Amino acid sequence: MKILSIGNSFSEDAQRYLKLIAGANGRELTCVNLYIGGCSLKRHYINLIDNEKSYHYQFGGENTGLMVSIKEVLGSNNWDFITLQQASHESTDIANFTPFLPEIADWLRLRCEGAKILLHQTWAYPEHTERLSQLGFKTTDEMFEKVKSAYDSAEKLIKPDGIIKSGEAMLKAYKLNREGTYRDPIHASLGFGRYLLGCVWYKFLFSECPRVHVDPAYLDEPVSGKETKLIESILF
Repeated sequence: MKILSIGNSFSEDAQRYLKLIAGANGRELTCVNLYIGGCSLKRHYINLIDNEKSYHYQFGGENTGLMVSIKEVLGSNNWDFITLQQASHESTDIANFTPFLPEIADWLRLRCEGAKILLHQTWAYPEHTERLSQLGFKTTDEMFEKVKSAYDSAEKLIKPDGIIKSGEAMLKAYKLNREGTYRDPIHASLGFGRYLLGCVWYKFLFSECPRVHVDPAYLDEPVSGKETKLIESILF
């Protein structure tokens, strides 16, 4: 299976351990993330049309040091899945998705006929942070309701082959593991948060929960047995 994300740091978080999780469970997976920090759908669209070689090429959760364009990576493989997402700070309003998301989806469908288009639902920010209040929200729940509404509308707009609900998983995790889910006011923690996201993506792609967990020695931060049990409860 081959999956390509046209994304930013949120798809970077989600893909960091995805290949490791797949390998531990006997699954072959090629996963590539095209990374620009904070990249919006508008910028992705402009980069696509202009063939800008401005993306960090991340392979199997690792930075390669290569800079690439969307078009050259699309042509480098027969992708099974291509994920799209909005920048997190623009994910609370469907108006920020148009016309760029439909234009990108239509372009991909015309040129990558075998690939399934997926939406990657982003997540809300933790409470008592400046980034949350800057967007006009008091609680994580309040922001996520707007994110969910926007992605539900985006789903109706482009009719993707599926939506990976990372935002829902992160909200559940935050309520159960408040101190361990985020590493800063925006991103998933390097251990528990990223591992959770990898498991969410694995479950979506393979229609099963991971049966075998990755050796903690291969993770950027340790994930405890208690935390893996917590992830299992969130997935089910």
